[in-house]
Amino acid sequence: MNNDNVVYLTPDGLKAIKEELDFLKNEKRAHLSERLRKAISMGDLSENADYHAAKEDQAFMEGRIRDLEDTLRRAKIIETPGASDKVRVGSHVTIKEDGYDDEETYHIVGVHEADPSQGRISNESPFGRALLGARIGQTVRVDTPTGILSLKVLRIS
Repeated sequence: MNNDNVVYLTPDGLKAIKEELDFLKNEKRAHLSERLRKAISMGDLSENADYHAAKEDQAFMEGRIRDLEDTLRRAKIIETPGASDKVRVGSHVTIKEDGYDDEETYHIVGVHEADPSQGRISNESPFGRALLGARIGQTVRVDTPTGILSLKVLRIS
C-alpha cells in the first residue's frame, strides 16, 4: 500500500466511521427508500419536488457510503505511539511559536479526524507536515498564508 493512499485513523475514529457507515446502510437507506416510494406513489415524477429531493438525498448518501467504505479500505490505525524522540502520526507535540511565550499542544492525526479547534491537526496540513519527523528542541518552519512561522518543539508524547 502506497503511503499516499493511507488514511490514518485513531481507534475512536475507526469506530465512528464504522458506526456512521452502519447507520447510513441500515437505517438511512431504508428511510430514503420509503420516502422515494411515497413520492413515486404521488404520480407525475417530472414535477414532483419530494421525489427529486429524495433522489438528491439518496445520491448524496450513496456517495458518502462509497467515501466511508474507501476510507476503511485504506485505513491504517494509529497505534499508541509511546515514547518517541521524533514527531509522528499519533504524537502529542507541544510547541512554542518564535516570539511568543504561550505553549500549544497538538495531537497529530489523520485528515478525517482533524479538528484544529480541539487541538487535532492533520498530518497533511502545513503544520502537521512541518512537525512530522521533528525532534525535541528542533525549530521547524511552516509556510502559511499569513507568512512563515517558526515553531520550536518542546515535548513529544
